[in-house]
Amino acid sequence: MPATRWDQRFFASTRGQVVALLRRASRTVAELAQALGLTDNAVRAHLAVLERDGLVRQQGLRRGAFKPAYAYDLTPEAERLFPQAYGPVLHQLLDVLAEQMRPEELEVLLRTVGHRLATGRTGPLGALQARLEVAVTVLNELGGLAELEEREGVFVIRGYSCPLAAAVPGHPAVCKLAEALLTEVVGMPVRECCDRGERPRCQFEVALVGDTVKALAAAATSSSTGGGGTRWVREEVMPATCGGAAHAGNNCPTG
Repeated sequence: MPATRWDQRFFASTRGQVVALLRRASRTVAELAQALGLTDNAVRAHLAVLERDGLVRQQGLRRGAFKPAYAYDLTPEAERLFPQAYGPVLHQLLDVLAEQMRPEELEVLLRTVGHRLATGRTGPLGALQARLEVAVTVLNELGGLAELEEREGVFVIRGYSCPLAAAVPGHPAVCKLAEALLTEVVGMPVRECCDRGERPRCQFEVALVGDTVKALAAAATSSSTGGGGTRWVREEVMPATCGGAAHAGNNCPTG
């Protein structure tokens, strides 16, 4: 992924230069000051901000000419500031798989990946709202920007960006990966009805099916309201639609 203008501005700044130097090797305040032509106090001020933002950390003491000095290096989170190849690699991988597999086989593969991504991420048993909140957190941890909404008795996970946006053009089936992931986390069917336009946006609806509806509704109501008040799910089977309109596998009406 090429560097954006924001990336370029950041790495042209003094703090960006500190981050770039620490990516090469851990350094002390004195070493950073010498490399940047700054005073030690100026470097400490920049390090304090970077530490606050979770990008830099102290990494033990290093022997100095007069007394030991702390060395600093980058946190794993700081690597996200640098261009990554994940998007182009994923897109090319899907291109190759699509050439060698039937569409239904590729979808099964993507769903399997989604299920495995959910390992260790399921919400508390029986608490529907809590499971949905965990699902939103998982989606955001993967790079999404999602929120949980309740609309006409139906829960909707609405995304304002897509963590798989680099792969969606040309490979809409990749949304099935996210659908399988959230289904596993929530513990009941979740249906994707994503916007795959120029700027892909995630959207998922909870699809209640079978005899579990009343039990789940009662559990969710009890845990969310203490036995009374707002009902979090409706006690009926949702039709095979998205947002009340036929789902064409491309866009979901926003209502």
